[in-house]
Parts: sequence; C-alpha cells; structure tokens
Amino acid sequence: MKELETMRAEVKEHLLGKILPFWMGLRDEEYGGFYGGLDYDLKLEKQAEKGCILNSRITWFFANVFLAYKNGLLTDADFTAHGYDAGQIRICAKQGFDFLKEKCIDRENGGIFWSLRQDGTPLDTTKHTYNQAFCIYALSSYYDAFGDESALALARELVQVVESKCRDDIGYLEARTITFAPESNEKLSENGILADKTMNTLLHVFEAYTELYRVTKETGIGEKLRWMMDLFADRIYNPSLHRLEVFFDADYQPLLDLHSYGHDIETAWLMDRGTQVLGDPQYEAKMLPITKDLTAQIYRTAFDGHSLANECDRGTVDETRIWWVQAESVVGFLNGYRADPSMQAYLQAAVSQWAFIRDHVVDAREGSEWFRAVDKKGCPLPGQPIVEPWKCPYHNGRMCLEVLKATQ
Repeated sequence: MKELETMRAEVKEHLLGKILPFWMGLRDEEYGGFYGGLDYDLKLEKQAEKGCILNSRITWFFANVFLAYKNGLLTDADFTAHGYDAGQIRICAKQGFDFLKEKCIDRENGGIFWSLRQDGTPLDTTKHTYNQAFCIYALSSYYDAFGDESALALARELVQVVESKCRDDIGYLEARTITFAPESNEKLSENGILADKTMNTLLHVFEAYTELYRVTKETGIGEKLRWMMDLFADRIYNPSLHRLEVFFDADYQPLLDLHSYGHDIETAWLMDRGTQVLGDPQYEAKMLPITKDLTAQIYRTAFDGHSLANECDRGTVDETRIWWVQAESVVGFLNGYRADPSMQAYLQAAVSQWAFIRDHVVDAREGSEWFRAVDKKGCPLPGQPIVEPWKCPYHNGRMCLEVLKATQ
C-alpha cells in the first residue's frame, strides 16, 4: 500500500528530525535527568519539578530507540543525516537511567518517588503503583538495550515493592505514602471521582511486567500477566458496552459511566502484545475477542475518519484531540489490521490519523514537539505546556517505533 509506505517514511523522518533532537536538547547537564517544563510559548522552565514518570518514560524512549538501532530499524546513516550518532542516544538513555537510580529511588523506604526538585531532592514523596510500573518498564528496556545488570536488579527490586506493598488479593492499589501507608488517589482520579482502583494503573503494571517478561522469561512474572489478563477479562471489560470501565471502588465495582477512548485503543494493542510475548495459546484465545471488540467499538464510536475524540463522560463526548490519544490510535488501528487483514478500514484509519497528527498536532515551531491538545478541527488549544510531568516522548515516540516495526 503506497500510503502505508509514505506514512512509514514520514514517521521515520519525524522521529529522527523532530522528536529525538527535541528530547536530546532537554538534558539537564548540571543536576542530571531531563528538564521538567517547557511552556506553550517555548520558555524552558528549568526550576520545574522533575516528574519521575517523565524521567522513566524518557529513559524508556531512548533505550528503545537504541534497540531499534541494534535491530536494524535505524542505521548509523539515519542518525548522521540528522547531525548526531548512536552514541548520543546511548548517552541520553544513560542520563535517564543514572537519574532514576541515583535520585528517584528511595533507598531508605524502597520504591520510586513521584517527583523531585530540579536539583534532584525529593519534592512529592508519594509512592504510586503507576509510577513504580513505569520505572520497571524503563529499566527492563534499558537492560535489554545495554546489558546493564544493575538495571535488571533494580527492576526486580521494584517488582518486589509492588507485589508486597502495592496490591491486595484482587488487584493493584494506587497511591501510597513514602512508607507505603494508604494515601488518597487524586493523582489518578478525574471527572469528579476519587477511585480506590483504576484501569489505568492495572494496564501499566501489565505493560511493565510484559516488558520484564520479554527480557527475562521469568515464570513468576508470566503468572502475574495471566492473573492481570483474568482481571481485565472478568472485572474491567464490560462486554455489554464494548468498553473497559475506568474507575473502581476497592472491590472493582465501577464508579462512573465513562468511556475512555484512548485507553481502550491503547489497551487493545498492549494486551495483544502481552499475549504474544507470553506465548500462551489459552490466553491468546481468551483475550483476542476482547481486543477486537474494543478496537471495533473505538472505530465505530470515537473515530471521525481523521482523528479520535477524547472520552465520553456520562453521555457527553469530549471532542478535544489529546496528543497521546491520537498517537495510540495509530498503533491501535495498525494492530487491529494486523490481527485481521480483512479490516482494510483500520489500515486506512491509521494512515488518516497520522495525517491529522502530521498536519495539526505536530508543532511546526522550531524548538518544539507536539501540542498537548487541539480541537476537533485541529486548532491548538493555547496555554497548554509542551513539556510537563505527563507530557513526554513515551506515546508519540513509541508510535513512531511501532510504525517502523509494523511496516518493516
């Protein structure tokens, strides 16, 4: 398909010429890690808090770019054509890893903090399960990219923290204090709801454990993946509404009539990836009908032929086009097509979604990256930062890498 070949070429150029140089330029050479803020007017906020999620995701990103290079998806010529080399990718990945290991991890109480000041001292000492998961995710990829055994050892330490202090008999918990006492979950609660458990945290523990299992094949991690897939199938997935529920009480009873379009399309492909990595035919058979249903429902209800709405809260659709939702829809629709090649509509949806991103979500200003949000017509929503604790190269950088993998 000529359009797919064109998209691949454009996405590769976008990764090499826009996303990579932008994040390489945010290294904090004085205090380590990466700067935590760039406002809408492209003013660097050096004093902004350094989110540990942000630094985990940046570390993951550079490690996976290096993996793409090791696996032949990117070449020395690709890098040099844009004025840098693979060694600089390694340096950026190590900058993130060193910051996680030396500053973000609480060596006294265990686990990773929520955020730090610019100088690397703790700012928000909340220990959120979601945050532990992203550090495991980053460390697993870093180990795979560079063979650093200390990264794998630290990932295993965090798994022990999650399993001993951040879960109960039926699922994963949310916010904890610095010493892992219960704490209110404002950080991952929205829409007027304060949730005891969330689909979002469960999804990213699953994602992190998938990556750890991919690089270690540890039996215990495989069993946790099966357990989480059972949770998704039996507690999170709503077959009558063809969606995942989002916010729950402590017993996984839904708290809100909310359809999160971005999370559903992201879950569909991450769950398929998990079953492929696990290689268990029983769970492939169990989860594939669910992921196909989620993809189909998103295509029917949230995709307008060009881009994806944000969510539907109690019957009211939020038509804002959020950056990460657009990125995940490209990967999700490509995944849906690969699962069922008869669904040419999904392939066209991925191509059309990329065109919307290219023309409207990518910020063409020099020294910028993607807008955080645009309206349905593609006009940027002013005032929203280009970099903040949640805005990083995890979704859009991953989209680029996944497109390269899917079209090689």
